[in-house]
Formats: sequence, structure tokens, C-alpha cells
Amino acid sequence: MNRNLLLLTLCQGLYFTNNVTFIAINGLVGLQLAPLGWMATLPIMAYVGGGALAAPLVARHQRRFGRNRCFQIGLGVAIVSAALCALAAATRSFALLVGATVLAGYYNANGTLYRFAAIEVVGAAYKERAISWVLAGGILGGVLGPNLAAATRDVLPQPFTGAYVALIGVALLAWAVMRRIEIPPLHAPGSTAAAGRPVRELARQPTFVVAIVAAALGYGVMNLLMAATPIAMQQCGHPFSAAALVLEAHVLAMFTPSFFTGHLIKRFGVLPVMACGALLCLGCVLFALSGQEVMHFVGALATLGVGWNFLYIGGTTLFTETYRPEERTSAQATMDTSVMATMAVTSFSSGALVTTGGWTWMNLGSLVPLAAMMLALAWLARIRWRAAAA
Repeated sequence: MNRNLLLLTLCQGLYFTNNVTFIAINGLVGLQLAPLGWMATLPIMAYVGGGALAAPLVARHQRRFGRNRCFQIGLGVAIVSAALCALAAATRSFALLVGATVLAGYYNANGTLYRFAAIEVVGAAYKERAISWVLAGGILGGVLGPNLAAATRDVLPQPFTGAYVALIGVALLAWAVMRRIEIPPLHAPGSTAAAGRPVRELARQPTFVVAIVAAALGYGVMNLLMAATPIAMQQCGHPFSAAALVLEAHVLAMFTPSFFTGHLIKRFGVLPVMACGALLCLGCVLFALSGQEVMHFVGALATLGVGWNFLYIGGTTLFTETYRPEERTSAQATMDTSVMATMAVTSFSSGALVTTGGWTWMNLGSLVPLAAMMLALAWLARIRWRAAAA
């Protein structure tokens, strides 16, 4: 831990405050404003879809302006997009809400790179722990996000408008913190040209493919169930305060293990930790199918959070083995584009599934990507075992 890593961890916490608040309210605001019920989670889909579209642009901006300057630009976009979301909620404009969340995707694409920037402010021997520590900042988002949404829900005449206004303050605070962080310059600063091997060559590595598949599907399943939770709980007759409690428990479970996930990877290896994460996600589905009381939602989402943590930190750590320093911006953009594109699909699917098929069928459907993820991990483990034996 050093000053730069500590401040970057704080920025990560404020970034997840934005994300969790979006998850908590965008589906409900979408349900109020959308012309059709199955379109309720389109604002959530627009946020992560905008991030997927912005990831290559962010990679070019990071090469041109440097990490810190690009991160500050992202926070400026967060301020503008939150203001537009507040205007959309106040005027009851569904189209403006979707457009504003697409714009916010540029901030989303920047925020996902904080974990890679963490590697650059510590020694090479501490990369697993640096990733874990920065993601542990999400605990702040887990506590602040749901409570911020609940506390500001009715402070303005139109429900949830106040929550979007509060996010402007969160982004301003993050911008002030980011200005004090010193991140080493990227390779060939000021250049917009890609260096090193092309992505298609990097993608020939089994480790590259499996790291992306595990991170994308792990994040996708988590997002599928988390985005639908406020709507599913409303369908079950639970109040918004209960949904906020469930989301708080979920996000705390996502990030609290970060204090020891890096140590577990160092001790037991990255693939066993990722396999454990996949099994925990499976346990979440079994928990969710056992009932629809508030504590069933709490148990399922908490288990899902720990599973996501092991998969995402493990996948990120595994991914750092696949590229050279001069290839990092293009490689990282590829990973984050894949992750956010998967999240965009699951965000849209969650609204359609929960409003048509219900909570049970959505959980059963998540077994398909979980099975694919487990097969990918087993495939890479077999390749590595055969290589070691040879």
C-alpha cells in the first residue's frame, strides 16, 4: 500500500458508488418510464453497452493523454451524464435517460481500468494484491450506493431525480482525488499508434481466451441477476428499502474478499481460485431457487458477490500474463469491451426475463453460461497440466 494506491482505491470506491446507484435505480426508473415493461433495464444495458463502445476510444485516449488525464476526462463525462439523467427523470423522458446512460459508458470504460493502473503504482511482485486492494474500494460503493439511492429517492418531486443529482457530487469528489494521483506514464506517451503484437495474435493464447471468457461470463451472470433483483423484489411485494439492503449485502460480498483474494491466488494458484468462484456462482442459483423471501435474496446475492470476486480478480490476474507492456492498452481494451458487451446483453436480458419468465426461470437460464465458464477453466487447466508433464 502506498499513497497512489490508496487514492486509487478511493476512486474505485466512488466509481462503484456510481455503478451501484445506477443498478439500484435505473431499472426502477426505466420501469416507470419505458413504454413496455420488458424495456425496463434498457438504461442499465445502455450504461454497460456505452462502456463497451467507448473502451477502444478510451484506449486511444489513454495512449494519447496518459492514464490520469483520461481518467479525469471520464469523471467530467460522469458529471454531465448524471445531470442529464436527473433531467430525464424530472421530465419523464425515457429516450433521454437511455441516451444519458450511453454517454456515461465513457466513464464506465475508464473506471474498469483502475485495476490495471493499480499494477503500475506498485512493484511487479505485488500485482495480485494491488488488483485486490483497488477492487476492495468497492466496499465504499456497497455501503454508500444503496443508502444514497434510498436517502435521495424522494428529496425532489420526481422519484429518484435526487439520486442522480447526488451522483454529480460523487463524481466531483472523485475528480478532486484523481488529480492528486501520480501514475507512471504508459509506453510511448503521446502516441496513438498501437504497438506490439496485434490482438488477433494475442487471442491465439489459450490463457488470453479463458481469462476473458471467465471474466466476461462471471460478470455477465452477476449482472444478469443483480440488475433484475430490484424488479424481482418489487414483484414479490418487498419494499425498495429491502432491495437496497440486498444490494448492499451483495456489493459488500463482491469486494470484502478482495482483502485476501490476492493472497489466495499467490498461495493456491489462479485457476483453483477461479474454479471456486464458478462453484459459488452455482451455489447462488441454488440458493435463489430455494425461496423468494428477503433472506433468500440476501443469501443468493451475497454468494454471487464472492463468486464474482474470485472470478474477476482471478481473470484479471491471469490476463496480465498474456501481453507485453507496449500491448497493454489494446489488450486491456479488448478484455473490457468483451466484459461490457456481455454485461450489455445480460442487462437487457434480465429485464426481459424477469418481467416475462420470472425470477426462477432467469436463474435457471444462468446455468448455461456458468457451465461454459467451467468448461473453459477445465480446458486451460488440462493444457497447463499437459505442458507441465511434458
